[in-house]
Amino acid sequence: MTGDVVSIDHAIDRLASHELIDRLIQALRDHPGREIEAPEQTRRAAILLVLRARPSGEPELLMIKRAEFDGDPWSGHIACPGGRMERGDRNLAETAVRETREEMGFDVDRDGRILGHLDDLSPRSPLLPSIVIRPYIALVRPDVELVLSPEVASAFWVPVSQLSEQRSWGVGMVSARGEERRVSVFQHGEHTVWGLTERVLRQFLTYLGAAPPGESIDEMR
Repeated sequence: MTGDVVSIDHAIDRLASHELIDRLIQALRDHPGREIEAPEQTRRAAILLVLRARPSGEPELLMIKRAEFDGDPWSGHIACPGGRMERGDRNLAETAVRETREEMGFDVDRDGRILGHLDDLSPRSPLLPSIVIRPYIALVRPDVELVLSPEVASAFWVPVSQLSEQRSWGVGMVSARGEERRVSVFQHGEHTVWGLTERVLRQFLTYLGAAPPGESIDEMR
């Protein structure tokens, strides 16, 4: 075993021993994410909630701002890395790892460890594609290097302690396909998280025992 592998394993084990991550791991064991049974022809996708340790040891979550493309229903949104399952993917975990590698430039199989997944979910709006999305959670080494693809406009890390701040959650107006919507939002500085990603973050925090106030809403769904 090489020194690099030992170092990576040690870093991941240290993060896994953090109180919040230890709680998350136990919750995933006790309540595995629910999987939606859908017809074989249903489109499927996977996203990855990537966690690393800050210098203080506190975990932080990787978020991205998607690049803007005509015809992309999630163009410009704040999200987690991920995308649609492709023919060569053996399972959705492999989809999550591949999409993260293509979008962010690092390989979770090499640089980290997948812990499990949250509940499958689908868009609420009939205007969005019919698709089932599975959110996986992974730990990565703290010095992982980000190399953004053209699909990603920017990337940033959010301390988990800020995710769980109740004042960061509320209701706001967003513009979607030329309409104003009143939706549940998570606000991090200039970044407004809503829609599917907001629902995923709610799930994530529920597993941590720090569920945000209220329920996720979308008055235009």
